[in-house]
Amino acid sequence: MPKPAALRFILLMGTVIVIYLAGGLRAKGGDNAQQASLPDPYQPPAPWGKLPAGKVWGATGAIDIDPSGHIWVADRCGGTSCDGKTDDPIHEFDVSGNLLKTFGSGLFVAPHGIFCDKNGNVWITDFQGKDGKGQQVFEFSPDGKVLMTLGKAGVTGDGPDTFNQPDDVLVAPNGDIFVSDGHAIGTGNARVIKFSKDGKFIKQWGGHGSGPGQFEIPHALAMDSKGRLFVGDQGNNRIQIFDQDGKFLAAWKQYGRPSGIFIDKHGKIYVADSSSTDKPGAGYNPGFQQGIMIGNAKDGKLIAFLPPPPTTGTATTAPEGVVADRQGNVYGAEVASKNVIEYLKKF
Repeated sequence: MPKPAALRFILLMGTVIVIYLAGGLRAKGGDNAQQASLPDPYQPPAPWGKLPAGKVWGATGAIDIDPSGHIWVADRCGGTSCDGKTDDPIHEFDVSGNLLKTFGSGLFVAPHGIFCDKNGNVWITDFQGKDGKGQQVFEFSPDGKVLMTLGKAGVTGDGPDTFNQPDDVLVAPNGDIFVSDGHAIGTGNARVIKFSKDGKFIKQWGGHGSGPGQFEIPHALAMDSKGRLFVGDQGNNRIQIFDQDGKFLAAWKQYGRPSGIFIDKHGKIYVADSSSTDKPGAGYNPGFQQGIMIGNAKDGKLIAFLPPPPTTGTATTAPEGVVADRQGNVYGAEVASKNVIEYLKKF
């Protein structure tokens, strides 16, 4: 626990100045004791996305928005895995939730992360492997044609051309590709890898730990208008911020235990926390609630908190993936409760 802040009084030019000295260094933004008092300027969340008759959502942590404003979701074929199934796991919707297109049957074991680049191409990570599939990153055209793959199908590794549970993918404006790799604390990989636009390895950084530039489950990626790379370091209950060469810039702990990050063109940051809990063990992050936090990507200041739907018997109903449309409405993709929800702005 942090030490109580100490008070010092300084007399300067006849004025008493009170200085609070914390018992140690904190990441920029401090902790989130005020989370519960943040406003919620949204209507209660409601299910979103019209699926064909007979189809149901699987685990749906992957959600993003393309340059046209359409929303893309990758689910795990109606369940927790696509293994042995023929469902299309990739879905394109308009903002009203009308299904426009599906594709990707037979290619995935368990889709995890998604990114829509400036050209409208859709990138998906497959973080599991089985029977010669998985442990890869795919780039698709908007019509579902495979344009590029990174990693070796079904092969785990820590080299420049293999992954071990790749979590998320992001393409910078210049075409460079970033992949966050590693979905376990203390074992496997814990790194961010940078590739050129044609898929050639450039560099990597990370490693297990809690120091600057180290990771435990680098679960989510986002980039702001300044080109800063935001990494959801879920196992360390923080966001880490880097330049595109991996130089550490800052760490923010006020956004809880980040599983999904989205930054809009106005500089708002949306962070989904699907696993914080006061109970010791997995997800231990006392003082934080699960839900979606909204803030300012420039300085990290919190603006709003969106609570999840009431629990329905699953471990959590809090979204793991998050995105906002051009009007500021927010969409959450839920893994445990297998659903997509929409938060409409109240005004």
